[in-house]
Amino acid sequence: MMRFLAAALAALLACLPAHAVDAPAPYVLKDTEVHTLHAARLGRDYEIDVALPPSYAAAPERKYPVVFVTDAPYAFPLARAIAARVGGHSKAMPEFILVGLGYACGDTPEYIRRRDYTPSPNGDPDARSDMPGRAPAFGGAEAYRQFVADEVFPFIAARYRADMTHRVFAGHSYGSLWGAHVLASAPGMFDAYVLGSPSLWFDHRLVFAREKAFAATHPAPRVAVWLGAGALEVTASRAPRDSADDMVGDVQAYAKALASHRWPGLKLHTEIVAGENHLTVAPVLITHGLEWALAPR
Repeated sequence: MMRFLAAALAALLACLPAHAVDAPAPYVLKDTEVHTLHAARLGRDYEIDVALPPSYAAAPERKYPVVFVTDAPYAFPLARAIAARVGGHSKAMPEFILVGLGYACGDTPEYIRRRDYTPSPNGDPDARSDMPGRAPAFGGAEAYRQFVADEVFPFIAARYRADMTHRVFAGHSYGSLWGAHVLASAPGMFDAYVLGSPSLWFDHRLVFAREKAFAATHPAPRVAVWLGAGALEVTASRAPRDSADDMVGDVQAYAKALASHRWPGLKLHTEIVAGENHLTVAPVLITHGLEWALAPR
C-alpha cells in the first residue's frame, strides 16, 4: 500500500511545474489569451480577454461568430463555461470566439462601471468614489463605445479568424445599460444584443428617450434584441419609473417601445425568469440569451 501511495504521489508531482511544490501555480483557463489595448482618445489601457472555441486550432479555414461581454472579470469566465457546457454537450449553442471587455488598468470596477457604462453625467449625486482623490464620474458610454468600435473590433478582426459580420453583445446590469446605449445610438455595431437586467432607470430612463429620437431620424435597423430580467427584480408596490426597483417593468416597457416601430428587420424576444433576483439571474439570462442570439436566422 505504501509503495502504491508513493507512486501516486510521484505521478501527481510530475504534473506540476518545479516551483509548484513550494508555491502553487495560478489557475489558467485553457485556450484563453489576455491583451492590453491602449485607448488612444481616452488615454487609458484596457484589458481584453479572448477565449477560442475547441475546434479553432483544428479548423484553420473556419471563421467564428464573436460574442462580446462587458464586465469581463465576471462575465468572461461565466460565458466561457456556458459555451463549454451547453455548446459542448448539445447543438443548442454553436461555437464562437468570446471577447471579454475588461476594465481600465489601475481603476476600480465600481469607478469604471459608473464612468464607462452610463450614457450621461447625471448619475447619483450622492455617490461616493472608492478611488481616493477622484470624484465619481458618469457619462462615458459613448466614448467607450467608440473605443470598442474603432480599436477593439479591428484588433480582434486582424488577430483572429473572427466573422465580424456576426457580432453579438451580452451584458448584465450597468454592463447591459451600455449595450442599450449602443442599441439606441449605433444599433448596427452588433447584429444581436443580449440585454440582461439593463439599468434602464438611469437618468430618468434616458435610454428610452434616445431610442425614440434615433428611431425618428434614422432608417430602420436590421437587428436582433433579447431582453431579460429576474421576476424578483421588482418591488411589490411597483416602483417609480426612474427607480432601479422595477427592472421587470422597464424591460417590458423597452420591449414594447422597440416593437412599436414595426421595423421589418427587428427580431425581438423577452424573458422574465421566475424565482431569480438581480444577483442570481445573470447566468440564466446569458445562457438563454446566447442560445437565442446565436441561433441561425
